[in-house]
Amino acid sequence: MTSPSLDRSVPQIAPDAAGIDIGADTHWVSVPPERDEQSVRSFGCFTKDLYALADWLQQCGVTTVAMESTGVYWIPVFQILDARGFEVCLVNTHHVKTVPGRKSDVLDCQWLRQLHSYGLLAASFRPDNAVCVLRSYVRQRERLTQNATVHIQRMQKALTEMNLQLPQVVSDITGATGMRIIRAIVAGERDPQRLAAMRDPRTKRSTADIAAALAGDYRAEHLFVLQQELLLYDTYCQQIAQCDEQIQACLATFEDKSAPDVPLSPRPKGRQASRNAPQFDLRAHLYRLCGIDITQIDGLEALSVQTILSEVGLDPQRFPSLKHFTSWLGLCPGSRISGGKVLNSKTRKVVNRAAKAFRIAAQSLARSQTALGAFYRRIRSRLGAPKAVTATAHKLAHLFYRLWSTGDAYEDMGVEAYEQQYQQRVLKHLKHRAQQMGFELIPQSSLPEVS
Repeated sequence: MTSPSLDRSVPQIAPDAAGIDIGADTHWVSVPPERDEQSVRSFGCFTKDLYALADWLQQCGVTTVAMESTGVYWIPVFQILDARGFEVCLVNTHHVKTVPGRKSDVLDCQWLRQLHSYGLLAASFRPDNAVCVLRSYVRQRERLTQNATVHIQRMQKALTEMNLQLPQVVSDITGATGMRIIRAIVAGERDPQRLAAMRDPRTKRSTADIAAALAGDYRAEHLFVLQQELLLYDTYCQQIAQCDEQIQACLATFEDKSAPDVPLSPRPKGRQASRNAPQFDLRAHLYRLCGIDITQIDGLEALSVQTILSEVGLDPQRFPSLKHFTSWLGLCPGSRISGGKVLNSKTRKVVNRAAKAFRIAAQSLARSQTALGAFYRRIRSRLGAPKAVTATAHKLAHLFYRLWSTGDAYEDMGVEAYEQQYQQRVLKHLKHRAQQMGFELIPQSSLPEVS
């Protein structure tokens, strides 16, 4: 099949480019027509076929390869070609579809090669291999945690069906008090007083209140469901613990960027570790990786920082500026403008785990007595909660990028200082508007008294 005619006067940026159309069982590969009589070939998805693909590309003198990110089928191809020394350009499928001029009688691999040879394709972001390993462990831990949450909800449902109002008297049924009582119920204990006596001394509700909530209808079918869901929850907790061991071992392999004479500062007052936090000291590992304590930023706990770093990597130079970083996260306003008129300024819809971590951190600042908490509440009162979450997540991303790229420390100015700074900014704007309209603002204390 021949390639579409192109203007040969346009210089090629990457003449040694190839294009690969990724499929579930077959990969179509295109090289420059002058490199081989059969410039388009198909290869299977087995490992030996991928090695044959890499050998053929080397014989044709190819140095850079473009492929579409189709599901997860591209991962083995990417890894083998990257290990062979090829420059692999992983392209977003949506970006390729928006390029005009595509011919229906041209194979996708030929079209990818031509676009890539003229520099019309932008590679998707992918961190270093070592960070990709960490990212796989972190994503697996997230999936395990989500699955464990499902079984917690089913335990709550089984308790409610037996009219055991344990969730009404304890804040978390997976806490010390809740798990002791649930395990005792599964073991055969039915006396509400004995069950209530298992409460933790730190529990706010009294023994009598807990005993009253545990007088229920212990039906056999619901007890069976509770037993199975508890077993599955314990299984997931064990898997999460094993995943934490792998994460800890992976974090230990990274270079230590912390200064030996600057120890890790203590956790800020009033901030507690997450219930899902691993058993090892994650803050210390993150401080060693970055050389700074990013968890000093209000709202960003160790698990959130771990998720963000596993997605964006450890090299801030991969993002040339703050605007590139927030645009990649999908947290900056849109720029749909036509004829000088803004058509839409909403943020792009992106699936980004780092952006999700920033949004969750922003939501946690709703009652925080910090400058960031005051900023969130001010935006929420004016624009509503969804836009306040996005705006605060953008500010958190701004602070993260500044600390990540410069190594500066973060200090919270406090609610009062932030409110005062905001009032001064509003006053400055009002004075400027008054001057534009030919007026002058006079403080109320300077006005003459009216008799």
